[in-house]
Amino acid sequence: MSMTDPIADFLTRIRNGIRASHETVDIPASKLKREMARILKEQGYIAGYEFEAPTAERPAELIRIQLKYTEDRSSAIAGLKRVSRPGQRTYVRHDHLPKVQGGMGTAIVSTSKGVMTGHEARQQGIGGEVVAHVW
Repeated sequence: MSMTDPIADFLTRIRNGIRASHETVDIPASKLKREMARILKEQGYIAGYEFEAPTAERPAELIRIQLKYTEDRSSAIAGLKRVSRPGQRTYVRHDHLPKVQGGMGTAIVSTSKGVMTGHEARQQGIGGEVVAHVW
């Protein structure tokens, strides 16, 4: 499989991990994915994350994400959607930032001031690229 969209891969691995009720998911790290993991943790969608240093067998750094479930084993994440794609980038002004699931979800936005939630970007009055929606 050619990796043309590492962010879609990141979201899919989390989705698949949840579907299989895994405790953790390992994903090749990148700066954007680190920031996305931070936001998912801050917003309470995942239990935590850690970075695994590269090894001889695995030259790239890994992010190990601890998935979060409720008492009845349902996931803290109901849905993950890639918004901006390599073939079709989605940029929005701060006054057009989307509300996800009527404000119940989170938009992850890559801005000139770093990666943040749609809520933070709205507060700071900056737009950017809408990377993904989580709810």
